Amino acid sequence: MPNLLACDLDHVLAHTTGVWEELRGARLFVTGGTGFVGTWLLESFVWACDCLQLDAAMTVLTRSPEAFRAKAPHLASHPSIRLLQGDIRTFPFPDVGFTHCIHGATEASAALNREQPLIMLDTIVKGTRRTLEFAVRSGVERFLLISSGAVYGTQPSEVTRMPETNSAGPDPMDPSASYAEGKRLAELLCTLYHQQHGLICPIARCFTFVGPHLPLDTHFAVGNFISACLQERDIEIRGDGTPYRSYLYAADLAIWLWTILARGASCRPYNTGSENAKTIAELAATVVSSVHPGTQVRVAQTARAGIAAQRYVPDTSRARGELGLLEHVSLEDAIRRTAAWHTRVHPPMEVSAV
Repeated sequence: MPNLLACDLDHVLAHTTGVWEELRGARLFVTGGTGFVGTWLLESFVWACDCLQLDAAMTVLTRSPEAFRAKAPHLASHPSIRLLQGDIRTFPFPDVGFTHCIHGATEASAALNREQPLIMLDTIVKGTRRTLEFAVRSGVERFLLISSGAVYGTQPSEVTRMPETNSAGPDPMDPSASYAEGKRLAELLCTLYHQQHGLICPIARCFTFVGPHLPLDTHFAVGNFISACLQERDIEIRGDGTPYRSYLYAADLAIWLWTILARGASCRPYNTGSENAKTIAELAATVVSSVHPGTQVRVAQTARAGIAAQRYVPDTSRARGELGLLEHVSLEDAIRRTAAWHTRVHPPMEVSAV
């Protein structure tokens, strides 16, 4: 079966040539490698290994190797990939050395954050501490923390794009801030391990993304909208459609993360995302025009006058200025590529004529 992401993966390689030379012969340890972001890291890593003969290897921590083999057999069976079973908070330390670590394991479930916030917080904080401790013991040189734009808390309405210099944070009296506070503590832990052990810890503060491997049936609005268009259903927006979001394509995300790992400054966060902001209603209209024109969009609530729209949009000038990172794929193209990939992987069932 041909790789359905070949063009995207060639795109990643074209914009990370020097990065892969720095990773030639590397030994990487990755947590969170089976989720959306992690799968893209694995896809691009094995593609680079095959195309560039990197002689590199990656060990991926996962709670269920069997589930990952069923989901991505081409990745699980690749000779450069080794799966290690374990929980991020208690995993056994492999008795081998590593040069790099990417820590992306987290519970990205909105339901868990709402219903069991202590588990959310515990998983992020204990998991980060254990991964950092392992990195020090195994001789890791560079440790990439995949953090989140949630660390800023609610974006002020007058701030069009949130910069890394904004020191605002979530409300510590709000139980739903467990995910955000956990990520803030994870960043602090990286700073402490850099101070005490000299571990180089660049940080990627990730915002929102779209691309192949994105689940279409969870809490991601863009995924829900694409799913509705593919199934020829109306798009239902439960709110008033005014919040602003921006979406970076997954192949561009891979470029950013590999570059931040290899060249990002230690304990220096880099906003990772798109500056191209759209309201949720505008996003729905863009999905409709890109995937299935004619799909109806229904907005449940009417926007109230005088209420500022919520925003979750990054300022990426630091990543652009210091690391030369750019957004290459437009939102419209990103949506079309995502829909096309899902259609090829999960083609609609044919109905026999009667």
